[in-house]
Amino acid sequence: MTEIPDPHVTRRRLLAGGVATGVAGAALLTNGEVRELLSTGSGDVLPRTVPVAEQQRLPGRVPGNRTVKMVSAYPEPLTPYRDALPVPKVLRPEKGRGGRPSELVVPMRVAKHRFHSQLGPSTVWGFDGTVPGPTIEVRRDEPVIVRWINTLNGTMPLRACAPMIAFADPPLWDRPGTDGAPLLTDVSNLPPWTVVHLHGAETGMDNDGWPEAGVPSGQAQVAEYANGQRATALWYHDHAMPISRWNTIAGLSGLYLIRDSAEDKLGLPSGKYEIPLVLVDRNFDLDGAGKLTPFQLYKTVMYATEPELLATSFSGPFTSVNGVIWPHLDVEPRWYRFRVANLSNVRPYHLQLTFEDGSAVPESAIRLIGTDGGLLAAPVNAGTVSVLAAERADILIDFGAFKGKKLILKNADYDPGPWPQVMQFRVGTGRGGGAAPPARLDGQFPKPGTAAASRMIMFPPLGTGQIEQWEMEETTAPAGPFPVDGIVQVKGPDGGIKTYKRVARGFHDPARFMVRTGDWEDWTWINLDVGGWPHPQHVHATHFKVKNRHFYDVAEKWEFILDDADRTVGGGTIAPIEYREVLPAEDSDAGWKDVVSVNNGEAVTVTAHFAHSGRFLHHCHMRDHEDMGMMRPFVVMPAEVLKIEHQAGHPMENPGHAGH
Repeated sequence: MTEIPDPHVTRRRLLAGGVATGVAGAALLTNGEVRELLSTGSGDVLPRTVPVAEQQRLPGRVPGNRTVKMVSAYPEPLTPYRDALPVPKVLRPEKGRGGRPSELVVPMRVAKHRFHSQLGPSTVWGFDGTVPGPTIEVRRDEPVIVRWINTLNGTMPLRACAPMIAFADPPLWDRPGTDGAPLLTDVSNLPPWTVVHLHGAETGMDNDGWPEAGVPSGQAQVAEYANGQRATALWYHDHAMPISRWNTIAGLSGLYLIRDSAEDKLGLPSGKYEIPLVLVDRNFDLDGAGKLTPFQLYKTVMYATEPELLATSFSGPFTSVNGVIWPHLDVEPRWYRFRVANLSNVRPYHLQLTFEDGSAVPESAIRLIGTDGGLLAAPVNAGTVSVLAAERADILIDFGAFKGKKLILKNADYDPGPWPQVMQFRVGTGRGGGAAPPARLDGQFPKPGTAAASRMIMFPPLGTGQIEQWEMEETTAPAGPFPVDGIVQVKGPDGGIKTYKRVARGFHDPARFMVRTGDWEDWTWINLDVGGWPHPQHVHATHFKVKNRHFYDVAEKWEFILDDADRTVGGGTIAPIEYREVLPAEDSDAGWKDVVSVNNGEAVTVTAHFAHSGRFLHHCHMRDHEDMGMMRPFVVMPAEVLKIEHQAGHPMENPGHAGH
C-alpha cells in the first residue's frame, strides 16, 4: 500500500532562503554563516590560540551564541614527567587440558586509582580493578574462554556537564571544571551495566559483545575467543549502547595481545623492552578554590537543543599513558618495541618524538612495523605515527643515538589540546644493545581477494544535530528540483554522475547490508563534511586492506531540509560532489586494519573478508558518535540461507509445494 503524505507536514530547506533558524532557536544567520555552521564536524574541536575573526572559518566552531567570551589560558596544574610510566600486569591463560579451551576470569571492580601524584585517588571502574585493565596475552589458534564478571556496585564514578557557552580560549571543553554548568545526574546515576567487546577479534556474533546485551552487577558475560588470526594487538572495552563513552572513560578498557611463531622468529624486542603505551585523554573537576580534584569530568559544550541536540564530543586536556598523566620512562640506549593504542573517546594523536628544544629526532629512529591487524610486510620509517581513536600502532624506537638525553613524545595534531606533551623518555648512558629490525617482517603477507559486492556509506555534513552515518544504494536520478532528502550525486573520476539514495540512517533502522559468509567485499566511506577531525570507521569481526583514497570537492554542494513535523533534519546535494584527485596512502594503509580514517572530502575504499556468520556492527569509533547512533548493524549468512532470506523466507524452486 502506498503511504499518502500528510499535507500538513512541511519540509523547509534551511539554506535556500538566505537565512535559517539559528542555534538554540534564536539568532537568524546569513546563508554564508549557516553554510559555514552546518558544514562543520560534530565533536571536532577548534585550535586553541586562534584570533576570534578566524574562528568563523575554522572547523569545529559553531557561532550559536554570538557573544564572544575570551578567557585566559588555564595555568598548567600538574607537573609533567613527575611520575614513572607504569606497565599493566599481564594475564596469560594456561593451556586447556584434554582439548578444552583455557579459561580466564576477569572481574570488573570498583577501585581507587591515582592518575598523577599531585592528584588524590580517583574512584574508577577497572578490569581486575586497574586502569587500564591487565594486558591479556594468548597464542594464535589456542582458544580462550573469558568470563567477564561484573562485580561493580554503586553508580557511575564520573561527573558530567554540558555548559552552553560562547567562544573561549582555551576552548571550554579543553578546560578542567564545569564552568558553572549543572552536573548531569542522568550520567552520574547510571548503574553498572556493561558488555565487553574484544575489538579486532575475528569471531562469531555470540562472542562479539552485542551493545544491547548488557550485563548487570552480579552477573557474567562468557565469551570464547578462537584467536585464529595473525599476531597483533587487540583491545577489549565496554560497548554498552548508548553509554560506552562513560563506561570506558570510567576505566573499562585494556589490551589483548595475540602471539604466534612467525612473530617469535623475528627477534623483535621483548620482555622489558616491549612496552604498551595506552593513550587516553582525561579531564577533572575543580574545587571551590579553583584547584584540581580527583573527580573525573566528562565535559562537552552544548550549542543547541532544537530542533536537534548539537554538542561537541568529549576531549580532555590531560593525556594519560597507561593510566598516568604525562609520565616518564627510563630507557637504555637500544631498540625498544612499543604497542601504542589510542583508547581515547575521540581525540586523534599524531605522535612525534622530539628533543627538549622541540626539534624532531631523525625519522630513521622510529619504525612502524605493525597496525591493527598485525605486522607489515616490511618496516616503514615514521617521523610521525598517527593513531585515531581505537587505532593501534606497533612501533620500534632506537634510543642508541640519544645517550644521556631526554626526549619528548608529543601530539603534533593540529589541535592537541592545551598541552601537547604525552610523555618523556630518559635515555641512559650504558652500552645499550638490541638488534635493528629485520628488513622483512612477514614473508607471506596476506593479500585481499576479489570483491563480490560493494557497499557505500556516507557522512552528511553536520546539520543542527549530531553527525550521522547513512547507508546508500545506487538509484536512478530523480527529476528534481534538488535537494531531495537522502539523495546524493557523485561525479566520479570518469566524469560520469552516479545517484545514491539513503536506505538507512540510524542504529534502529533495519539491517540493509546482507553479506554472504566467506565473501570479500569493497566498502567505501565518503565524508561530505568540510571541517572537523576525521572519522575512525570500524567494522566488527574482520580486518581489511585499504584499496584507495580519493579526494572530492564537497564544498557548497549540500542543503539541509528540516521536517517541521518531527523536527528531524535531512538533506541532499544541490550539485554533484566532484572527484578531484587520488590521495597518497597513509603509512598505516600498508597494513591490515580494523579502523580506517576518513577525512573531510575523502572517499576511502577498503576490501574486507567476512568469514564469520552473524549480526555485527560497523560504526564510527568516536564513542560519542557511536552512542548517539552513528552505528549500523550488518548481517553475514551462508549463501544458501541468504538466498531464501531474500525471497522473504519462501524457497522458489518448488512453487507447487502443497501444505498439509
